[in-house]
Amino acid sequence: MGFTYADLFAGIGGFHLAADSLGGECVFASEIDAEAQRAYAANFELTPHGDIKLADTSDIPNHDALFAGFPCQPFSIIGNRLGFEDIRGTLFFEIARILKAKKPRMFILENVKQLTGHNGGHTFRVILDTLRELGYHPHWKTLNALDFGLPQKRERTIIVGFLEDVPFAFPEPEKSGNLKDVLEPDDAIDPKFFASEHIVKKRANLHKSAFTPGIWHENKSGNISSYPYSCALRAGASHNYLLVNGLRRLTPREMLRLQGFPDSFKIVCNDRQTRKQAGNAVPVNVIQAVLKAAISALKQEF
Repeated sequence: MGFTYADLFAGIGGFHLAADSLGGECVFASEIDAEAQRAYAANFELTPHGDIKLADTSDIPNHDALFAGFPCQPFSIIGNRLGFEDIRGTLFFEIARILKAKKPRMFILENVKQLTGHNGGHTFRVILDTLRELGYHPHWKTLNALDFGLPQKRERTIIVGFLEDVPFAFPEPEKSGNLKDVLEPDDAIDPKFFASEHIVKKRANLHKSAFTPGIWHENKSGNISSYPYSCALRAGASHNYLLVNGLRRLTPREMLRLQGFPDSFKIVCNDRQTRKQAGNAVPVNVIQAVLKAAISALKQEF
């Protein structure tokens, strides 16, 4: 027997892909971004509800598990790190509202690594205390997509909670991903993805890479480094600072692969929107491994 789940802040369906691969059935999804809604609907034949703040809990079906990659901008090193002072930070309490009303047996939440240390740890303590007040036993750990078969250094805080006090253990690292499995051959790449000659020469004068293939990364200070994997994808313009072998930008399909989305995932939005969606997505492989461990911890089928 499978399990039912609600997919909040669903994006383009990273949690959905992971859950369905393990027998899940989505009974409710919510995502405020219209373009992400379109991509989700095209791939899962389910159009997410819009603003979660407008959702009446009586309209949300009961479910066994709740998943949410809730907005990370309030806690990220990229944002202003205002936390609960930022209106987006309060969206965690929408999760709490639904947990209180529907009491699913378990949940998995995902956010940036910086969440645990924000405001001297106070923000994270509020989150954990709130979850405990709702009757849940929370577990948390920072996991890296690089350890679960994806060639992307993407460290994320994962919080898993159960109504029962089960002996849950986070999955151990599995294997690193191979960049060769993600990248298309250069001769198959649309010329629009190649950097200008000026940019290529400028970076080549500043950096010599030890990796082929490799992803070159330029930080805000102009320092260039390269690795046999990608730095964390971002929703904004950071794709301009990631160059494959110092020559070209990642394509939208390559970015989705870095997040664990299969090639069967339909791209229905333009390049800019798909880059944004990939940058906001959860790494499917990580969520799949965590969910498998969570199901095992319950010691019985849903």
